[in-house]
Amino acid sequence: MSYIYNNLNLIDLNDYPVSWWEKLLDLGHKILTDPEAYAESCKGKIMGTLFYEPSTRTQMSFQTAMLRLGGTIIGFDNPATSSVAKGENIKDTTKIVSGYADIMVMRHPVAGSVKAAALTAGCPVINAGDGGHLHPTQTLTDLLTLKEEKGTLEGLTIGLCGDLKNGRTVHSLIKAMSCFKGTNFVLISTPELALPAYIKDIFSAGGHKFKEVTSLDKAVGELDVLYMTRIQQERFTSREEYEKQKGCYILDNKKMAAAKKDMIVLHPLPRVDEIAIEVDDDPRAMYFKQAKYGMYIRMALILTMLEGRDKPAPLITGRVRRHHNCANPLCITHKETYLPHYFRGDGSLLECEYCDERTLAE
Repeated sequence: MSYIYNNLNLIDLNDYPVSWWEKLLDLGHKILTDPEAYAESCKGKIMGTLFYEPSTRTQMSFQTAMLRLGGTIIGFDNPATSSVAKGENIKDTTKIVSGYADIMVMRHPVAGSVKAAALTAGCPVINAGDGGHLHPTQTLTDLLTLKEEKGTLEGLTIGLCGDLKNGRTVHSLIKAMSCFKGTNFVLISTPELALPAYIKDIFSAGGHKFKEVTSLDKAVGELDVLYMTRIQQERFTSREEYEKQKGCYILDNKKMAAAKKDMIVLHPLPRVDEIAIEVDDDPRAMYFKQAKYGMYIRMALILTMLEGRDKPAPLITGRVRRHHNCANPLCITHKETYLPHYFRGDGSLLECEYCDERTLAE
């Protein structure tokens, strides 16, 4: 048994071929070079924004993107002010909002939540971040930044530093950049915040070189791109655990002096203390410019979703195992218990369609 989506959605960037990404990047480039040409492209269209957790850049970037395209916005940025506070489930919320809107953007603290919403939504759904799982529009932002600033997406050595365990932006970027030739990865983290095994498997599958190190100082000199991330307090179960990791990696001018002259520094933001303010004046610091690129690529994405260009095959094609539970306690299926339990694979090891966690078959 399989499930077929009714709309073109963006849940995981890797659900689409690289050729589709490249069309988005080309459109993003056209928009940033001539934004006025697209000023009325979404006139009469409404975008619903469902943000179940705090966001500044992603939410405002989407809102600005829609407004610059001539559209309007409805939604909430605090579930406490919506019917969610009364106990309404994701299905009911998204069914209602998708009935009002032409396109919907959703951020949620639980892995797999946006895919769950897309199952029954009446309009295209865009994943604006689901827990520590994925953040595909940040990845599109990163790809457009790399394309514009480095001129290529191939042959780059990328260092990823900080919370690699819970960093959804890191997971999404690795999955995307593993699709380009000659990409090498340097994983910089403490052992406690190391990259999950299922993400590391992507390197082997794509034949990419990678290494894990604990020192930013020793690694920075070999990088073409340094992707800094915040140690995310909200992903820790206790304040004590967070304090042990906070401040482990701080990029400053001394470390930048050891980097290549053409290395660029990216960061999904917000930052806390992992990039010193003094680095902002370095021409290699691209994180503020990166945020602006995000607006342009989201404009391109909204247009593409609404027009339904190059609609791909259904995203969910796994078998339904209603009797089987996902091993990940943070998966949306444990919170929204009405959801069917979809898994990929027929052997002893299954992968949850919602959160990608591996689960032993019963």
